[in-house]
Amino acid sequence: MSAEVEGTGREPSPAEPEIEVRDAAGVPAAAGKPRRDTRRFPMLTRDTARPEGGGRAAPGGAPAPARQWPLLAVLGTVGLGLLVTAFDAFRVGLLLIGLALLGGAGLRWFLPRVGMLAVRSRFTDIVTYGLLGCVIVLLALMAQPRPWLEIPFLDDALHFTVRNG
Repeated sequence: MSAEVEGTGREPSPAEPEIEVRDAAGVPAAAGKPRRDTRRFPMLTRDTARPEGGGRAAPGGAPAPARQWPLLAVLGTVGLGLLVTAFDAFRVGLLLIGLALLGGAGLRWFLPRVGMLAVRSRFTDIVTYGLLGCVIVLLALMAQPRPWLEIPFLDDALHFTVRNG
């Protein structure tokens, strides 16, 4: 054991256990404990990582609602859509809800930080919000009676399934 303890310029004492370095994450720090020098995730995780873009949408000194404005914009529009739906204008209300989700996907795409609107990775959030928003908007446009959007091949598919009675 004539080797120096790395970075300290001294010999290890017999009481100190020798540290085996297997990778860059195991390089000992000044205190002798292994430190992390890699971006690779550890084999055993003890906590969940914040999603990309999950930081505050406004500076830390701003009031709480201002820091979460992207989430509040989406939730406010969804709430307005539910209120409109409750007053018997279901198609317009559902369009507002779908457009709110599409707006959430757009905010998630274009803004680097969206606060609590970031739930998962950026890609997963965009796909989830966008897909749900598109489905809600399309279903609202195709809702009966008197649909605003008619898709011919769906009418043919229904002819062979439901209307054959």
